[in-house]
Amino acid sequence: MSESVMRAIVVTGCSTGIGKACALRLAREGYTVFAGVRREEDGRALEAESSGGIRPLLLDVTSSDQIAAAVEHVESALGTDGELAGVVNNAGIAVYGPLELLPIETLRRVFEVNVIGHVAVTQAFIPLLRLNKGRVVMIGSSSGFLTPPFLGPYAASKCALESITDAFRRELAPWDIEVCIMQPGAVRTPLWDKSVGEGDSWFDGLPETARRLYARGYAAMRKTFVKKSGKGVTTELLAERVLDALTSKNPRARYPMGRDTVGYRILQKLPDKLVDDMLGPSLEHTRKHIEPPA
Repeated sequence: MSESVMRAIVVTGCSTGIGKACALRLAREGYTVFAGVRREEDGRALEAESSGGIRPLLLDVTSSDQIAAAVEHVESALGTDGELAGVVNNAGIAVYGPLELLPIETLRRVFEVNVIGHVAVTQAFIPLLRLNKGRVVMIGSSSGFLTPPFLGPYAASKCALESITDAFRRELAPWDIEVCIMQPGAVRTPLWDKSVGEGDSWFDGLPETARRLYARGYAAMRKTFVKKSGKGVTTELLAERVLDALTSKNPRARYPMGRDTVGYRILQKLPDKLVDDMLGPSLEHTRKHIEPPA
């Protein structure tokens, strides 16, 4: 990579986990990485951990003002010779629980961050990407093509991201802007550890009569998340796949990875009712498991 021309990549959600790993890996590759964080201290910590090439960027993907300011900042830094090689949409939140009881405000928040935010950031940077045939990488999930009970909020947002990716890829093709999506299964990231605590907070705050309807199923799902914590695809491996999507001569449209993804793909090919009958008992959420309300 030429040192005389800035080759930059914008990565959102870089405070921890996948975004942080991507920012560090891309910086090691020689890119200037505009790393989106929501707190200045997170940006400073990321800079300290890198060997250079990281430029923290205050960026809340749900804030139109911050997105506009980020574009202006990147454009100014690129000047007349720099190039925006890619945008990695990683910022995301994970929420789980029964849809019947989920606060609508929470569902809106999930879509604002995991879907609308990705679209807004991509829209804002397309003019710069178009100048040099830059690329867009979405961080999706294997939950985008199979939805277990109690994972509806998160899975729905990732399913929507699949369609958003397809639309962008096909609409931006005339300008040779490649758009790819990562489809990892479980990832060793703090995201789900955080979601367990937040899930307990809102679920435990429900009236007892409501909690009893889903208590066993919720507990089984929680146990699954805790069991998977610290297992699965590493953030470093995922970052390597992101690098491949940004640099490969012929990038793939989708990058599935992890055992979860293989299993979900197999289940996806089975009849829906059969999958329903498999998932219900595995999460102790069948008629015989339900305790009738008082």
